[in-house]
Amino acid sequence: MNLLNRLPPLNALRAFEVVARHLSFARAAEELHVTKAAVAQQVRALEQDVGARLVERNGRGLRLTESGAAGAGTLTEGLALLSKAARAMREGNGRRFLVINSTPSFAATWLVGRIGKFKARHPETDVLIDANPIDEALESGAADALIRWGAGEFTGLAATLLFKEDVFPVCAPELVAGADPLRSPEDLRRHTLLHLDWNPAHASWPTWSDWLKAAGARQVDAAHGVFFNNMAMTLRAAAQGQGVALTSFAIAADELAAGRLVAPFKTSVSTPFGYYFVCRPADASSPRIKALREFLSEEAALSAAEPG
Repeated sequence: MNLLNRLPPLNALRAFEVVARHLSFARAAEELHVTKAAVAQQVRALEQDVGARLVERNGRGLRLTESGAAGAGTLTEGLALLSKAARAMREGNGRRFLVINSTPSFAATWLVGRIGKFKARHPETDVLIDANPIDEALESGAADALIRWGAGEFTGLAATLLFKEDVFPVCAPELVAGADPLRSPEDLRRHTLLHLDWNPAHASWPTWSDWLKAAGARQVDAAHGVFFNNMAMTLRAAAQGQGVALTSFAIAADELAAGRLVAPFKTSVSTPFGYYFVCRPADASSPRIKALREFLSEEAALSAAEPG
């Protein structure tokens, strides 16, 4: 193969495409649900592969270099075509999938545990969960519906709120009554804090500092602990008794219901954000989309409860 035509790693291409659209490592990290450092590493790897700088600093922001601009638009189109091709191959035998594009954490911690129930209720509908969030998934035809986190501002799309995002601590049951019991927020100073290292550019996810301030726990050091770039990993560490994590009910509902996690305190920090079901307005009344939206809304209502 001609060296100029050799494809770089797909993950690096994907990371650069998202950075090029947002001109922000933070926004790219939010869309890909990884850290800014991981996105920057993938872009650097792509720059090394193609032998040219693709992005550069422009004041506090980023701009594309001549080389970056030369490929960004075509790359966006190409990734959309790959998504369409993958869907066409899946549906090539006459099966028509209902494709849900979701963030990895929400898919793993809430959606996967319920989609089988939807399939049992609607056996004629084959479902595909795509946990690789793509902004243009609806426009490109790569997905029928999205599950997205935000403040409900989805211009030109139909959005239905599933969960409001209120943040509170969770831990394994044995930590609550263990050698260092958790009777008050101040007791957290003797426990490891588990942090989600995720800072979306257009929003503010509450940190341990925010929660401790709301709880009046001034003696607890919010700066130390163990950091993760994925909520599912954070909750798994908490369920294993490694420490105390901050999460929302939308994400932790199943773990709380199963008793693998408990909420030791009543205090929560409210946010203006939540998880939304999003689709094209023209599809909002279609039987398949309507059935899915109503099912997910029903499940969200069933699992919603106050922490603690």
